[in-house]
Amino acid sequence: MNLCSNLPLADPSLPNLGSSYVLSSLKTIHLDGHFNFDNIYHAANDFGNRHHYLPLAILHPKSVSDISSTIKHIYEMGPATELTIAARGHGHSLQGQAQAHRGVVINMESLQGPKTIVHTGKMPYADVSGGELWINILHESLKHGLAPKSWTDYLHLTVGGTLSNAGISGQAFRHGPQINNVYQLEVVTGKGDIITCSETQNADLFYGVLGGLGQFGIITRARISLEPAPKMVKWIRVLYSEFSIFSKDQEHLTSFKNSFDYIEGFVIINRTGLLNTWRSSFNPREPLQASQFNSDGRTLYCLEMAKYFNPDETHIVNQVIESLLSELSYIPSTLLLSEVPYVDFLDRVHVSEIKLRAKGLWEVPHPWLNLLIPKSRIHDFAKEVFGNILRDTGNGPILIYPVNKSKWNNRTSLVTPQEDIFYLVAFLSSAVPSSTGTDGLEHILTQNERILDFCEGARLGMKQYLPHYSTQDKWQAHFGPKWEVFVKRKSKYDPLAILAPGQRIFQKATPFSWSRILA
Repeated sequence: MNLCSNLPLADPSLPNLGSSYVLSSLKTIHLDGHFNFDNIYHAANDFGNRHHYLPLAILHPKSVSDISSTIKHIYEMGPATELTIAARGHGHSLQGQAQAHRGVVINMESLQGPKTIVHTGKMPYADVSGGELWINILHESLKHGLAPKSWTDYLHLTVGGTLSNAGISGQAFRHGPQINNVYQLEVVTGKGDIITCSETQNADLFYGVLGGLGQFGIITRARISLEPAPKMVKWIRVLYSEFSIFSKDQEHLTSFKNSFDYIEGFVIINRTGLLNTWRSSFNPREPLQASQFNSDGRTLYCLEMAKYFNPDETHIVNQVIESLLSELSYIPSTLLLSEVPYVDFLDRVHVSEIKLRAKGLWEVPHPWLNLLIPKSRIHDFAKEVFGNILRDTGNGPILIYPVNKSKWNNRTSLVTPQEDIFYLVAFLSSAVPSSTGTDGLEHILTQNERILDFCEGARLGMKQYLPHYSTQDKWQAHFGPKWEVFVKRKSKYDPLAILAPGQRIFQKATPFSWSRILA
């Protein structure tokens, strides 16, 4: 177990309560659910599969009051114990963010209470549990002909998990991230208080929690904005050999209203038989030319687009797509088309998960790196990273697409580059266990460090998405002008720094120590 040495320690000047006392104390809490003190090892794992911190206990709550009572109990114990709390959803953190070393992990998927409740009308919404999976919300809302507006590429994630970060996918250029499509939250703070918040009620907590990395409270319910759901999707891929043309077309498509409904892209370096591997899901418009297309040894850029529609709109949507495609400068022989049900398109990554699990390739290390790059520097980034640092993309996909900051609410805790348009660049690598080659963990981590070093040295103005830093100075640099507000909110809503210790932003402290952090 990698019980990391840079985890914060309790203040040695304070009396420390032993683990046996702490365990006995937890057993006195009246709960609707229960604690588990024995079968706790899975809570020391996550999707990143690199960091493993063993908790003392796992809470399986049946009610919000279970979460509140547990936090209150630990808060009232004060700084005499190093006990902390982490909310765990579906376990998709990358670097131990949802773990609590010698603390309590809350299994949010155990949380019971009202299930997803869909409200129709002029501004439809769904009231959902913070531990609910997005895939389940999709299926429930579709019963009413509705669906959330903004997604992640993978839907088997919890609402509380994505809203604590941002929730970004190819719809973000139009609707903003998921944190921009929330009307209301129910939050349990680091004092154990249960607070309902929105833009007009307890707004400081509302905006703090959205993108707040779990630092100010645990999201137990959310009110999600919905829109009429289509039944079908036209799914399209085209290739480019020049990054400048590719990025110009991406920026063009994301700049106006009547464009595609989903726009992403990815980078392909030195892949053999690329178009043929996609033909199981896509049909080339020009089969002969597509079969002759050679991707060997080349750096290519794929623009991926989707247009939503209903069957009675097929003729009109085909005309719209033809018009949009006519404005682009892709390689003509690489146009690939597919038509799939809306649910199948949104849940497309789960199909890959099933295949990888069957091969034993899902529960491997995932040293992912997610960056937000300003538009003015994206060409410098692409030239160095795709031209020099990377030699192939065999370890996993590299996503790249622009988003418009005007669709993002700057009052949330999420940090983005200063410019109006910036790119998400996601290196979604999987490492082969025990390998010492280019598909091994050490090689990929070294590659990630080279990318980060370049961004810092070239002063690109980059910000990490799903950030991870080991020192408070680096966290302060990450938040920049937002740091002071972030610290004040922490002092207000979680003064003992009980929540989300795996983020390694704050260490459990006495209430009066916040002034030292701001000094």
